[in-house]
Amino acid sequence: MLSRCDRINVLFSLKENYEQAIKRDDVKAIVLTGAKGRFSGGFDINAFQKGTSKEVKPGFISIDFLTDSVEGANKPSVAAIDGLALGGGLEVAMACHGRICTSTAQLGLPELQLGIIPGMGGTQRLPRLVGLSKSLEMMLLSKPVKGEEAHSLGLVDAIVSPKELVKVARSWALDIAEYRRPWVRSLYRTDKLEPLGEAKEILKFARLQAQKQSTNLEHPLVCIDCIEEGIVSGPRAGLWKEVDSSKMLQSSQTSKNLVHFFFAQRATSKVSGVTDIGLVPRKVRKVAIVGGGLMGSGIATALILSKYSVILKEVSEKFLQAGIGRVRANLQSRIKKGKMTEESYEKTLSLLTGVLDYEQFRDVDLVIEAVIENVSLKQQIFADLERYCPPACILATNTSTIDLNLVGEKTTSQDRIVGAHFFSPAHIMPLLEIVRTQRTSAQVVLDLLDVAKKIHKTPIVVGNCTGFAVNRMFFPYTQAALLLVDRGLDVYQIDRAITRFGMPMGPFRLADLVGFGVAVATALQYLQSFPERCYKSMLIPLMLEDKRIGEAARKGFYQYDDKRKASPDPEIKKYVEQSRNMAGGIQDPKLMKLTDKDIVEMVFFPVVNEACRVLDERIALKASDLDIASIMGMGFPHYRGGIMFWADSLGANYVSSRLEDWSKMYGEFFKPCAYLVERANKGESLGAQVDLAKSRL
Repeated sequence: MLSRCDRINVLFSLKENYEQAIKRDDVKAIVLTGAKGRFSGGFDINAFQKGTSKEVKPGFISIDFLTDSVEGANKPSVAAIDGLALGGGLEVAMACHGRICTSTAQLGLPELQLGIIPGMGGTQRLPRLVGLSKSLEMMLLSKPVKGEEAHSLGLVDAIVSPKELVKVARSWALDIAEYRRPWVRSLYRTDKLEPLGEAKEILKFARLQAQKQSTNLEHPLVCIDCIEEGIVSGPRAGLWKEVDSSKMLQSSQTSKNLVHFFFAQRATSKVSGVTDIGLVPRKVRKVAIVGGGLMGSGIATALILSKYSVILKEVSEKFLQAGIGRVRANLQSRIKKGKMTEESYEKTLSLLTGVLDYEQFRDVDLVIEAVIENVSLKQQIFADLERYCPPACILATNTSTIDLNLVGEKTTSQDRIVGAHFFSPAHIMPLLEIVRTQRTSAQVVLDLLDVAKKIHKTPIVVGNCTGFAVNRMFFPYTQAALLLVDRGLDVYQIDRAITRFGMPMGPFRLADLVGFGVAVATALQYLQSFPERCYKSMLIPLMLEDKRIGEAARKGFYQYDDKRKASPDPEIKKYVEQSRNMAGGIQDPKLMKLTDKDIVEMVFFPVVNEACRVLDERIALKASDLDIASIMGMGFPHYRGGIMFWADSLGANYVSSRLEDWSKMYGEFFKPCAYLVERANKGESLGAQVDLAKSRL
């Protein structure tokens, strides 16, 4: 019996043990299992970051060891799998001559999430065990399967209870040794592979899908190439191509970006002064939501899906029924997608109670206010909440921009007031921005971190200011695009460049989606808070005057058909001309020659600049939190690592000097902040840890 194999040194040890077992006359067969109910979650990802994998000779693991020493041994081996068998763990198991697992085991090859491909024979063995189409799905989508499905696919040979796992695996291995069961070498199986012509068509379709869904990514196509090499030229040739390709991808910028994203995502729940001082999260069983609009109903949906009992309050029966109707629609959408049964739909919906007053708030553990962005209304609600809710109840607001000190001004409960900023649609978007003031208690923040985990949200804890962290650092995004249009650039050219970069939509398509009313209102807030560095364009206000309010009215920067499909609208030219004239009619011929790269930098470098201010003011304590915020809150491409990691890959000096040049040509909007200039002058990373002494948290 050998312990879990998830690091290279363990693989060396495993090889040593195998060689000893092969030489011993008293060993007839070998069982590979894991310690404490776990098989192997794969390699330590730090190995890729630190480069330790370079110490291993190319081909040692997948060919010398797994193919020749394990699969090619004269004694059979069986993998006994409980818990996780992911990445290298599954690749080791697939090299064995049999696999037994529990029903709860998870098996998969998720390497593509990290910008790499399976590097220990996975691209060759998985198609031969489960078929080409399913193996492509499992690898390209990093989609694991549970034990029962693995058995039905042929990835494992039997399902047993955890107690019987090793016993059955031993018996199975001995049966193979004594020829009572077939001695199967997965690498040379062909019964699950389609005929060559059909296989090539499947691979061709997979390439088209990968190019469509991952325009800027190379590694999905490399993975497909390795699979094809094995089918066309034989599995041994496929193994060598996999070895070479895997080594090349491990040092790619995309892999570095995705590994950073992986770790940054897991670091958001570690908050200095909150999670490291011995506090334990309190139980939150019952949650109340004030406001059943788009956000309130989305938050309610997210909570009941995670089995929280929820009270939804509205001001009238009409609004209440509309809010409950939205929750119903959200759940029914899950039924249509096959993510929920009718039975679970009824059970989940039963957790929701609609009310018109605060009487049922007397035993709630958490309240989330989700009404319109009106300061006086929010202040009145929080004064009411203080009267009706228990003394320990957490009082949260979903505001996206309003100062939390203003919201709680009329209460004496400042220590339990916190921001719980969800992103729309709240039941789908994965980010939760937890905003605390200088008076918010660490216990309240910890409790909300625990709720975030239970409703499957990634939390970032930030300080209190206009726009907090996410919206604040991205307010220059649309303003930069508007400046470029006022100076002569085409609206649709900008959107195309930004979407080619990897954003789900450009700034103008996004403005249509959000609505011009919201865009103008938020722009005014930033203009009041940061007048010296805001660019004020008249383009959106001019369009708003003509009742072009965005997608909701089917007319904004784009025009929309009955199915909400967007297409360019020639009519916007007149508004663009008016706005340019009001901006002084100055068109820069240099802008007409901008490449996509130039446009991306002119739109995103001001965002980087504002993110640097957010760090400098200690609104956020970690640059990696801003990376996660940019990806999960604003759709920044995850394969670029996040806004700050991307900027660091270009260099602080490059970003700063470009902004300085543009500021001389186009004004203070582009002026690099002191934090950015200092980092550039010192040659330091933008993401290097900052001094925490002045933290706004």
